[in-house]
Amino acid sequence: DYTWSISRYGLSQVTVVFEDGTDIYFARQLLSQRLQEVKSQLPPGLEPAMGPIATGLGEIFMFTVEAQKGAKKPDGSEWTPTELRTLQDWVVRPQLRNLQGVTEVNTVGGDVKQFHVTPHPSKLLAYGLTLQNVMEALASNNSNVGAGYIERNGQQYLIRSPGQITDIAEIEKLVVSTRNGVIVRISDIADVKIGAELRTGAATENGREVVLGTVFMLIGENSREVSQRVAARLKQVNDSLPEGVIAQTVYDRTTLVDRTIATVEKNLLEGALLVIVVLFALLGNMRAALITAAVIPLAMLMTITGMVENKVSGNLMSLGALDFGIIVDGAVIIVENCLRRFGERQQHLGRVMTQEERFLCAAQATTEVIKPSLFGVLIITIVYIPIFTLTGVEGKMFHPMAFTVVAALLSALVLSITFVPAAVATFVTERVAENENSLLLRTRSFYEPILRSVLSNRLPVSVTAVVLVALCGLLSTRLGSEFIPSLDEGDIALHALRIPGTSLTQAVEMQSALESRLEEFPEVDKVFAKIGTAEIATDPMPPSVADTFIIMKDRKLWPDPNKAKTTLVAELETAVRLIPGNNYEFTQPIQMRFNELISGVRTDVAVKVYGDDLEVLNATAAQIKSIVARVPGAADAGVEQTTGLPMLTIKPNREVLSRYGIKISEFQEIVEVALGGRTVGQVFEGDRRFDVVVRLPEKLRTDLAYLGRLPIPLPQSDELSVGLSKVRFGGLTPRFVPLSEVAEINLSPGPNQISRGNGKRNVVITANVRGRDLGSFVAELQQAVRERATIPAGYWLDYGGTFEQLISARQRLQIVVPVTFVLIFVLLYLAFASTRDALIVFSGVPLALTGGILAIWLRDIPLSMSAGVGFIALSGVAVLNGVVMVSFIRRLREDGVLLDAAIVQGALSRLRPVLMTALVASLGFIPMALNSGTGSEVQRPLATVVIGGIISSTILTLLVLPALYRLFHKSESEDAGLTPHLK
Repeated sequence: DYTWSISRYGLSQVTVVFEDGTDIYFARQLLSQRLQEVKSQLPPGLEPAMGPIATGLGEIFMFTVEAQKGAKKPDGSEWTPTELRTLQDWVVRPQLRNLQGVTEVNTVGGDVKQFHVTPHPSKLLAYGLTLQNVMEALASNNSNVGAGYIERNGQQYLIRSPGQITDIAEIEKLVVSTRNGVIVRISDIADVKIGAELRTGAATENGREVVLGTVFMLIGENSREVSQRVAARLKQVNDSLPEGVIAQTVYDRTTLVDRTIATVEKNLLEGALLVIVVLFALLGNMRAALITAAVIPLAMLMTITGMVENKVSGNLMSLGALDFGIIVDGAVIIVENCLRRFGERQQHLGRVMTQEERFLCAAQATTEVIKPSLFGVLIITIVYIPIFTLTGVEGKMFHPMAFTVVAALLSALVLSITFVPAAVATFVTERVAENENSLLLRTRSFYEPILRSVLSNRLPVSVTAVVLVALCGLLSTRLGSEFIPSLDEGDIALHALRIPGTSLTQAVEMQSALESRLEEFPEVDKVFAKIGTAEIATDPMPPSVADTFIIMKDRKLWPDPNKAKTTLVAELETAVRLIPGNNYEFTQPIQMRFNELISGVRTDVAVKVYGDDLEVLNATAAQIKSIVARVPGAADAGVEQTTGLPMLTIKPNREVLSRYGIKISEFQEIVEVALGGRTVGQVFEGDRRFDVVVRLPEKLRTDLAYLGRLPIPLPQSDELSVGLSKVRFGGLTPRFVPLSEVAEINLSPGPNQISRGNGKRNVVITANVRGRDLGSFVAELQQAVRERATIPAGYWLDYGGTFEQLISARQRLQIVVPVTFVLIFVLLYLAFASTRDALIVFSGVPLALTGGILAIWLRDIPLSMSAGVGFIALSGVAVLNGVVMVSFIRRLREDGVLLDAAIVQGALSRLRPVLMTALVASLGFIPMALNSGTGSEVQRPLATVVIGGIISSTILTLLVLPALYRLFHKSESEDAGLTPHLK
């Protein structure tokens, strides 16, 4: 689909995004084939490798390997970073990497153990040796060989010749050369010691260095299950670690998942209880209410079965939109009509019905309302079809929710036309009161005069409804917008940005000061950070950048549990701004990766400037950054650092080198080995392997004054004298030239990084958005850039971030939703065989949407995908009661009741089921709308829309729908049938 890349010194990371639905293993096979082709075009020694089989959200578990305070080794010394890293690589990591669902365990921090052979150039000169001689000696004296086998006395003996190095003493004894019978060993010309790999990253926790492991989940696995497996195994791992060293969890995705599931459970339980209370209050029959309430657990069991079979996990999205009120709507209509018919029949008989009479009556009562009930629930189900058409990120998020809701509705529908009437006929054996309870009687007495007044003023009422729809449509254009509300993960991710070129050691010191300050906040539990790039470069950061994870305590333990998250972030930001040398960006752990996964950046909004010249790109980016910073709501505005990296450049002089007969490649190899080091073999300690590296002593590597005197050997065959250092030893005259004579050494700033999108260079301006919705922010930003920015010819802009998903989802819904509305109308026409009646019922959709728009406007909630799903669900609910009422009015007219009398009688007799279905549907969402637990931010817009829409939909069904029915059927009015009041 598209690619982006980032290149820094020593590392390039290319991200390839495939079209949605592409099999990941097929994609990796295609990439593998291309990489084989690319290898031939890369410099020797560079090996491109694919990352782990995981998504950008695969970092589900992090742990540290550290020594406990005061812990000592058996010899009394303290644990070193090298020893801790060795334990992580060879004890902890192997036990976790093979767990089901784990694809990789990435490590950062500590020191990777190596055996360092550091020759002294002066001693090499004295003996007439070069670095190449040292490397050849090490490589040729460190191997095992097999020589087949021999047979002797009926036995087979395998032949082997061990010659591998096992420790430092053996390395020191290796012979490099002989001079007139004098043996020159490694120990004569070099120091051999345990050293560490040149680090590209580090990890800290609470102000001290640690070893940090990150567990990556295999794509397609369940994060909660994998995290639990890792946590359980980590406890066992601790039993295999030496005393005083522990592996402890610092971040566990299970914690967030459990908190969101707890929120969903609370909402569902409270919603179910509210629905059951309404059923008891309005049905007035204990057994009937219990039968209706029984639909909830039975439908849930059927739904969960479907989820298991289709591998849909129970999560915030899949269970978050379930409303038990909507699920039992069909059952409520059938039970209410059965009770009404039972009461009428018993009054007519003057006794309690027999079993056969109950069965017959229940069957007739169900038949009366089964068609509208069936069509109503089917329409609610159909309105979820647009959600299945979503693709990409929005599709992955909302498909499980749509599946769960549709499965629950279909399950409830099956129960409503089978279990419910059978249970009512079987168990409602006592006398059923014909009269409604006092609450409904008072409601009826209040409703009837209003209904008659509405029918008398049907035209003004209809016009008022149309005006209300138009005004709310206008209001909807003024609402803000965002993709989905930001989920409060509880924890905070803080990017600490330092000056490019900041050394890793300096960055660790600065990070320790930052963490010590953050720890002072009573709300903070622990702080840990990843600095630079880990072993597997899934997140290629320079040493000047640190991902800081601020893990918060449970809110109950805060001094003020009601403190807003935004307030705490503002306090943290104020505190850390006082620490010099850092810039900061505040986000959340998953949100950070989510943004990066979508657009290659970690912030809410990114403006990308594309072009050729880095200087022009940087100048344009600086101009746009100043515009971004002035847009209200912009926070953490910045431009990615593309320049300013201090660089030591050793530029060979081709003309001088050619005079000395030195090839460029030979010169570069000497510089590479002397300063960067070269691996020449391995030392095995059991099954552990450690590299043997040759390079200059650390003191000389970092001494720029000495670097110019670094001896460069000349070819033995040359007869040169000018500028040569001649050392006679054993009859040979090796020649050397100082590095400064054949190369230019200078310190100057160089490129820090180069970013590309689809193969074109770009520079990214980033910003987070606080205090306003994302959609209006981007719209205002784009307008400001158009008006004030000057973009050179041949350069262009692109906007990235989560709002892209909002736009793509909106474009798709703009096509699919109208098609769905047409499908709803077709179903209504099939139900009534009348265009007029179908239009009357369908009018409930826009009038219901007005309530949803007003509700989110009053609560200052921006439009989002969550709110959009609420509007979709609302469209189906709005139609249900209209279908029931119009069906009953039509039946009365078919029985010979005159038009106006049929409307009044139909509306009054359907008052109870309309109120019940509206109340249970809206009350089921009230916990969602008011809850403040983890994940409630995503559910709140959906619940608010549905509650507001059901209120307006109920008013429509009870008042506007009768007026519209009378208005549409005015030609059929029979004056004889009008009551005196209506005349």
